[in-house]
Amino acid sequence: MTDFTRYARQTIFHGIGREGQQKLSEATVVVVGCGATGTNIANHLARAGVGRLVIADRDFIELNNLQRQLLFDEADLAQHLPKAIAAERKLRAVNSEITVQGVVADVNAENIEELIAGATLVMDGTDNFETRYIVNDACIKHNIPWIYTGAVSSYGMSQTIIPGQTACLRCLFPDLPPPGASPTCDTAGVVGPVVGVLAGISATEALKLLVGHGELNTGIIHIDLWDISLEQFAGSGPRADCVACGQHRYEFLEQERGSTSISLCGRNAVQIRVAGGAGTYSLDKLAGQIGRVATVTAANDYLLRFTVPPDYEITMFADGRAIIKGTDDETVARALYARYIGN
Repeated sequence: MTDFTRYARQTIFHGIGREGQQKLSEATVVVVGCGATGTNIANHLARAGVGRLVIADRDFIELNNLQRQLLFDEADLAQHLPKAIAAERKLRAVNSEITVQGVVADVNAENIEELIAGATLVMDGTDNFETRYIVNDACIKHNIPWIYTGAVSSYGMSQTIIPGQTACLRCLFPDLPPPGASPTCDTAGVVGPVVGVLAGISATEALKLLVGHGELNTGIIHIDLWDISLEQFAGSGPRADCVACGQHRYEFLEQERGSTSISLCGRNAVQIRVAGGAGTYSLDKLAGQIGRVATVTAANDYLLRFTVPPDYEITMFADGRAIIKGTDDETVARALYARYIGN
């Protein structure tokens, strides 16, 4: 039963009310990515009383995250926590009336459909377009609304996508941008407040959609805080020639299994993923083996981190993934994975 006292300032707002608050409490929202935009969005939705939040992220907390990723602090950093776990803990402390589930996973074509099953809405908190295209395919296929949010430098965009009613991501951008075509936080930087502004817009869109009241942004909102500019591009319906919307071909869901490595732009790091792997690795056992040949710097229930010569840092997760820092060469990263973790 919803405790309306907690949400008193929200329920007296005409756009939500008690009926809308009840709808929020019955909703399930999946946040894909728990970096700058993801933490801000999840924070808003947890405090607003969304009944179930699922937060999926593949990464762990680093010092530079604290400038803009509002659910993390230095204590989380000291504990070497994955972002999804730290976010789950914080949001449970913020609102004990809702269900929050942190999922430490690389969201990809193999697991996206299971992840969003039963979702009322999916929120984009990712940092790359490949994952967004996968989310777009899965949401169009399963008729689940999703909201795109991107922020970099001092600007960003938000787009609300409703299958069958609005243009989807591939309607507007049919092809995946080539590597290096889009700036990233690591190459162009990011001003913390712009993340909050874009996340606030997208979170408000989420509230309107979930309560079924208010005018939605069916186009694209683009804001640059440094230049104090706002542009709103009119929306359109699904394109008949869109691969996803019009032809119902989900190319990003049907990509070949076995793509095992990806260079993490701007981080001098490579992620290695074992296709089909899912929580089958014993980190305790691996720690015992690794400790004889490498220097273990962090170990907990979620990850194992160790360094190897000459200057590589390997972070291993229970689902078989590893992030290897010190190189952006995928061949080198795969060799290190095979040498210290196995095939």
